Amino acid sequence: MSVAVLIEHHGGQISRPSFEALTLARTLGTPVAVWLGEEPPADAVAQLGEYGAAEVRVAAIGDDARLPAKAATAVAAASADSSVLLVISTFVNKEIVTRVAMSTGAGVVVDAAGAELVDGRVETTQTVFAATWDVRTRIETDRAIVGIRPNTTQAAPAPTAGDATVVGVDVPLPETRERLASVEAVPEEDGVPLAEAPVVVSGGRGTGGDYTLIREFADLLGGAVGASRDATDEGWISHEHMVGQTGTTVTPALYVACGISGAVHHRGGMQASGTIVAINLDPDAPIFEISDFGVVGSLFDVIPQAIERIKQSRES
Repeated sequence: MSVAVLIEHHGGQISRPSFEALTLARTLGTPVAVWLGEEPPADAVAQLGEYGAAEVRVAAIGDDARLPAKAATAVAAASADSSVLLVISTFVNKEIVTRVAMSTGAGVVVDAAGAELVDGRVETTQTVFAATWDVRTRIETDRAIVGIRPNTTQAAPAPTAGDATVVGVDVPLPETRERLASVEAVPEEDGVPLAEAPVVVSGGRGTGGDYTLIREFADLLGGAVGASRDATDEGWISHEHMVGQTGTTVTPALYVACGISGAVHHRGGMQASGTIVAINLDPDAPIFEISDFGVVGSLFDVIPQAIERIKQSRES
């Protein structure tokens, strides 16, 4: 069975979650990579082959790939013979796959934590209602589209990697009422993108607006910096760092909540994390109800000790 995987890339560099999606795709069938935009560089094609892609189907539609209606047409054309389409569950991709489903009649599940074949149908697992329920969903249509959350599959190269064949896809782009007026690159912050980070260290009202220790701890652990809505509302840190139902939903292997009480809004964006560690002065803070490990104390006392012990452990 052919399983199409929409590849996320920037500047010719493939995102880590795309390799996770290719790894999952190998458990469902034969992966084929779908590449939108410009022609992929040779090293990117080699990487896709290393992770099991038999083909790299290129829809060279340039900046039109930024327009969901045209991107959806390209994805539908490139995956027309595939029984399953996997994408990374981002805001843009959710709109794209909704359009693909409307045009093809496929069943769609987004924000999935996994997928497998059961009796010839795709079944997914995911958390719903602010991560308070775990559910399984079976897609009964002949074609299935699944949006996978980052960090839910361990990326691994194929046991027998091959050379991926590059195949051009002709896409009859539709006329739309939207057009791209200009593209301006926004400088990216150093470090791992929040949604993709395997480790997230978040700070809330308890930081008092000082994120120095939060950033240092995140850098030490190779992770990203997150924040509560209170912190972003106060202007202490930009909205891009907000973890929550109206911010970014994260599923890292390790989530460290520092000075965050744990309101429902925040828990809904991080409760599905692998291991949750909370640091808070209030022993009755709701965040402790969902934490695997809790420390009652000031983050300004606890984090420096943690940093020191980690550094000592690495040096020994």
